[in-house]
Amino acid sequence: MVKQKTIKQEVTLKGVGLHTGKEVTMTLKPAPVNNGYTFVRVDLEGSPVIEADVNYVVNTQRGTNLEKLGVKIQTSEHVLAACVGCDIDNIIIELNESEPPIMDGSSKYFVKALEQAGIEEQNAERKYYVVKEVINFTDETTGSEILIMPSDDYQVTAMVDFGTKVLGTQNATLKSIDDFKEEIANARTFSFLHELESLLDNGLIKGGDLNNAIVYVDKEISDSTMENLKKAFGKEHISVKPNGILDNLTLHYPNEAARHKLLDVIGDLALVGIRLKGKVIANKPGHNINTQFAKKLSKIIKLEQRNQVPAFDLNQEPLMDIHKIMSILPHRPPFLFIDRIIEMSATHVVGLKNVTMNESFFIGHFPGAPVMPGVIIVEAMAQTGGILILSSVPDPENYLTYFMKIDNVKFKQKVLPGDTLIFKCDLISPIRRGICHMQANAYANGKLVAEAELMAQIARVN
Repeated sequence: MVKQKTIKQEVTLKGVGLHTGKEVTMTLKPAPVNNGYTFVRVDLEGSPVIEADVNYVVNTQRGTNLEKLGVKIQTSEHVLAACVGCDIDNIIIELNESEPPIMDGSSKYFVKALEQAGIEEQNAERKYYVVKEVINFTDETTGSEILIMPSDDYQVTAMVDFGTKVLGTQNATLKSIDDFKEEIANARTFSFLHELESLLDNGLIKGGDLNNAIVYVDKEISDSTMENLKKAFGKEHISVKPNGILDNLTLHYPNEAARHKLLDVIGDLALVGIRLKGKVIANKPGHNINTQFAKKLSKIIKLEQRNQVPAFDLNQEPLMDIHKIMSILPHRPPFLFIDRIIEMSATHVVGLKNVTMNESFFIGHFPGAPVMPGVIIVEAMAQTGGILILSSVPDPENYLTYFMKIDNVKFKQKVLPGDTLIFKCDLISPIRRGICHMQANAYANGKLVAEAELMAQIARVN
């Protein structure tokens, strides 16, 4: 069993945001198991949390930008790539601005900071998505394509064709994530001169510097452009070297551009939210296709996880029997629809109900053809989730639970007398102010029979 990992202690970096040009302080902190990668904007009221989730991607112009409830994180990919490359599962990334510091345009300084903080194992098993068949995404407009195929390890190959004489075609391959620190981490971001002019004209790369971005000169530089570049980068002299790079920056590798594109792929695919066991091949990758592919992959993974029946030992001693359940839930027969609680953590709960012909609802639903009503299945899932939320207060007997919202309800299979229903509820977001938002699934006979996104609130009894 491979265990999850976080850092031993917090570590802080300071720098400037590439596009905002603002001074920023970034603090990397240890995180609990199953936290994943989360950004925290400590400069905003309430220190809002933005999970590194591909569903929060709103823009991929010159970086992968996230937004949740109006709170933004810009150019997230370099620090996320460092976290993956350092084999970290859980980390909190605190920022006092919207954009992490660009540093030298690579992940090198983030890797150094993580190593300085130290990495430790946690008491929880790491979760993987094992790729069983080829999954691909193609952008017909650009000709870009990304696919992932079965492999025992996470591997990435990036193939790029920039269509210019100064750069041309390049490839880079990472055969093992263990090699990230030595082979990929220090590959710096880059831009072509024609792109640079446009970025400057649009007020972007305010934090740009010839020390944190490789600039490939793919056109003749006019005197006016040269003066603008001097002003933008605060340089008295700028020149083009024989290798076609602006100023005197020395490449770390002949294929540094392809290596950085590979770094971006790793950072963007971190937004899937689970470790991958598969080989990624990216042809002409970019943040847009990277994140589009990540969204497709995320949907496939979530669908498979929902349809995959969790394995539980139903013969083991229950965490809560019916007496313990009734000491927490206010519900009573005939409107109590769970018999046992099998397991529970701070973020999930699993319950069980044995469906018998003696259920009162079978009398009228339907005579001669008994089928458990879907609304009762939803209610049973909600009661299971109610155990989780009521367990968060010291005196659950003084609270009642109320539905606030039910979304995305789907019924997959009929539930009949004699079935054993398993309910699994996972928090979508942390419980706050007595409000519980969860994904609930019901299983029977080795199949997913119902699913719903539920929101409920507990209120103290007057």
